[in-house]
Amino acid sequence: MKKYIIVAETGSDIPKELADKYEIYLVPMYVTFGEEVKDDGTFPAKDVCVYYERTGKLPKTSGCNPEDFMKVFEKIEEKYPNAHIVYMAYSAVTTCSFQSAKLAAEGKSNISFIDTKHITVGQCASVIRLAQELEKHPEWTVKEVEAIASQISRSVKMCFIPSNLDYLRAGGRVSNATALCGNILSIHPKIELLDGYLKATRKYRGKMKKVVRSLILDFCEEQNFDRQEVWMGCTNGFSEELKADAIEIAKELGFQKVHWIMTGGVITTHGGPNAFCMAGFSSEKKEV
Repeated sequence: MKKYIIVAETGSDIPKELADKYEIYLVPMYVTFGEEVKDDGTFPAKDVCVYYERTGKLPKTSGCNPEDFMKVFEKIEEKYPNAHIVYMAYSAVTTCSFQSAKLAAEGKSNISFIDTKHITVGQCASVIRLAQELEKHPEWTVKEVEAIASQISRSVKMCFIPSNLDYLRAGGRVSNATALCGNILSIHPKIELLDGYLKATRKYRGKMKKVVRSLILDFCEEQNFDRQEVWMGCTNGFSEELKADAIEIAKELGFQKVHWIMTGGVITTHGGPNAFCMAGFSSEKKEV
């Protein structure tokens, strides 16, 4: 019988094979295409781009509702009545999901709530690292698990960079003028997750091949990453050539493992096609 069960949102973009391997339960976030609402992860992410190109409008994204969490919690409790649930949440300041989980858990004492303060690849890296640690340390108490889960999340540093600013403009995150000038000048903002918030911290200029290389080199130097592993990902449209380049650069930097994920509908809606993201672990010691 498993002692701990991890729950996260589909916006974490955890690959199915890893979710199955560690028996991670994923709660659906949503993408709305006009009047049609779809569970994130149940449709090709490229549908977001097709819809935008056809209508000139972006789909809308939304977090999980309390009923979504109730269903998952009940499913876990039925299969593992004595297990403790560890909810590794999508950045709480960006979605209603965290509050929905709290509402769904009212009256329950078998659930821990950890705000990873990350999204997509950053949340994925946090969740998988915790799952690996739990396999090694089944003796940990709930308090120890909560402490290490929080520490893992703090150690993860994540950023992403869009190919162009069209989707940020359509979503109201930059002005029409800024998007137009940015696309003409081939400007790409680096967006980092800082205390849960998405913040543009730097601008790169040029084609994505050059930008991705510069981003990886700069970010790894800034963060002093542990070279054990790095997580990388992209939205649809990111070429195999760019992917191969990114992996090669990571290996040149000494990373032993390079994990790659394809992001789902939620992140594609905000970042657009051909976007790149990465996350690594800062070199800090674990404390339990």
